[in-house]
Amino acid sequence: MAAIVPVSIYLDVDGVVNPFGPQGTTDWGSDWITADAGILNVAYAPEAVAGLNELAEHPAARFVWLTTWERLAPEYLCPAIGLKGQDWPVLSSQGWDERPEWWKLVALQKDVEEAGAERFAWVDDQLDRESDARSWAEFRQDRVLCISPDPRKGLTRRDLAALGAFLG
Repeated sequence: MAAIVPVSIYLDVDGVVNPFGPQGTTDWGSDWITADAGILNVAYAPEAVAGLNELAEHPAARFVWLTTWERLAPEYLCPAIGLKGQDWPVLSSQGWDERPEWWKLVALQKDVEEAGAERFAWVDDQLDRESDARSWAEFRQDRVLCISPDPRKGLTRRDLAALGAFLG
């Protein structure tokens, strides 16, 4: 039996799990839910949270927080919205935010190298606007999946389906 090869999934919060000023209904047609995450209110689609929780149970999935929330994501966001990400590793901007490169790219590159990730997914609403990150990821071709949600809508059914297909 072949060993399961982990796939790292780097997840942002704002604009992804917590859209900026969402209007109307979610991608699933439901109403946005607002929760008190202790430090601020967050809006989220319960179906997106359920989808992330389901993906996190996949034996190959290794979810990693890559967000300006840093440790606040597992500590405050997760219990507020029911996301089971309290034990996911958290990448920090400390030291990286003083460099000219986008700190998230530098932190992700270091984690990919240290974790020995052969394949990984990066979910961040800023990816479409970060040309260095896109170029670096595109060079890796089918080893990486980049998802850059509309920051006003966050994760969609299509995004979750793409992650599921990438995990295999």
